[in-house]
Amino acid sequence: MAERREQLIEAALAVASRDGIDAATVRAIAAEAGVSLGVVHYCFQDKDELLRAMAHAITSQNLARSLGDLPEHADLDTVVDGVVDALWTGISESRGPQLLSYELTTSSLRHAELNQVAIEQYRGQWSAAEQVLELIERTAQIGWAIPRSQVARAIVAVIDGYSLAWLVDADGEQARAGLQGFGQFLKTLAVPAALEPDEGDHASVGAPDGATA
Repeated sequence: MAERREQLIEAALAVASRDGIDAATVRAIAAEAGVSLGVVHYCFQDKDELLRAMAHAITSQNLARSLGDLPEHADLDTVVDGVVDALWTGISESRGPQLLSYELTTSSLRHAELNQVAIEQYRGQWSAAEQVLELIERTAQIGWAIPRSQVARAIVAVIDGYSLAWLVDADGEQARAGLQGFGQFLKTLAVPAALEPDEGDHASVGAPDGATA
């Protein structure tokens, strides 16, 4: 069952990346996978479930590309620069899936019955960004001056903006430079691990006992 679901998700991604989200009908997906319509209906209750699975697959693929092959221990510059380079390489080599990701979001928001797709899509992206931040923390032995969840949301927003602009103007140099610039900003939010504030703690980093921001 799990292997068949993966096969159908890959088929759905192939159809939608090539021809657009509206072309990803059950019949087209079945034909792409070389299975009967009944198999698709057996593996997925409805299109909502299939779209959510597609969004999750895109997020997982982007996460895998972002993590790259980083060393177990490295300084902050090395690890952040490595993550940004791996991230941009992954985006630039997967134009179809990146465009599909935006199509999934807008299609979901236009149809109330599919609204959960966009919600889960972004929850997945925020979670993936937090996993990348955790990797940076462990590798470079640092923490963040603001809650990790806030940094994660900022990362997703910036990636969304530069990726969409690149899809529009195809200017990869500008997109890469912009993401590298954000990487430089991200480094300014890093603090030694011992000074990392607890999630939700809004006290100033390094402030005297009893002092607040």
